[in-house]
Amino acid sequence: MTTASAALLLVLHASSAHADTVVLAVAGSVDEVLNNIRNWLMGILAGLATVFLTVGGVRRVFGAGDPGEQEKSKQAFKSAGIGYGLAALAPLVVTVLKGIVGA
Repeated sequence: MTTASAALLLVLHASSAHADTVVLAVAGSVDEVLNNIRNWLMGILAGLATVFLTVGGVRRVFGAGDPGEQEKSKQAFKSAGIGYGLAALAPLVVTVLKGIVGA
């Protein structure tokens, strides 16, 4: 019985220890947050568009004249173009958001 109470006392005492809080990210302003969102959005969209461009190129090359594969490669190229277009428009979206929040 005393072993269990000692263990309980040890656990309760250990949980009351004070730890320093570590701040991982601090944004100085709303403008900085919106710029970070823009950068992340552009990076993700450009990365996905590059993947679609690569897939389209591989399908085009290895399609060997198959009309179905050629059509799939065209669709992948269109998707890549849309992705690059959205990545290019990301700064405009952030500018609109800045106008809305007044940053």
